[in-house]
Amino acid sequence: RVGACGRESDAPSYPDRPRRLRVAEVKRLTREDLLPPEEYERQRERIRSQIIELKRRRRISVGPVITLVFENRETLRFQTQEMVRVERIADPGKIQDELDVYNELLPARGELSATLLIEITEETKMKEWLDRFMGLDHGEKLAIVSGGERAFGVFEGGHSHETKISAVHFVRFRPSDRLKRAFADLHQTITLAVDHNGYKAEVPVPGSLREEWLSDLHESA
Repeated sequence: RVGACGRESDAPSYPDRPRRLRVAEVKRLTREDLLPPEEYERQRERIRSQIIELKRRRRISVGPVITLVFENRETLRFQTQEMVRVERIADPGKIQDELDVYNELLPARGELSATLLIEITEETKMKEWLDRFMGLDHGEKLAIVSGGERAFGVFEGGHSHETKISAVHFVRFRPSDRLKRAFADLHQTITLAVDHNGYKAEVPVPGSLREEWLSDLHESA
């Protein structure tokens, strides 16, 4: 669950759940992908350990307070399963509603999809930081970079307004073919960069995350 300060645990909180975006040509999650509640309880610790390790490979911090977790079918299936568990949802129609919500975060063909967290641990500085990030979700502020190639993050709408920005966002990247080839070439440096309102950070993307990106792009091809 993601709280007001952007800390992540097992399942997202309702205010910051993804809104509806069109996702085409990907294998969507269905009720058959979810374990029955009793079976999930028996397997939960094992599954949770696997997802923690998977998310470790798919997580990257850009500067002191921004973290991205790149999503795929497995991370989203886990989040759906956790939401069904936490909310004790048994009605098939309501389970389908949860699946519909999380299916919208699946990366579409040629895309990478991520949850962006503004992770603020000091309550007294939360408003200051969030005010500073007003407008982060508009324009070319976040990018995957290799040389002169950039894939800018496109933020899902509805997570900010004129006076307030959420601590949780959903972002898509559409890398060019040249940038995709660079992901596979460890001689080429790939970075993630944020440049907004004095918050300027750029970090190298490790090979483990690049492997995950290539897997996502292959699965959606």
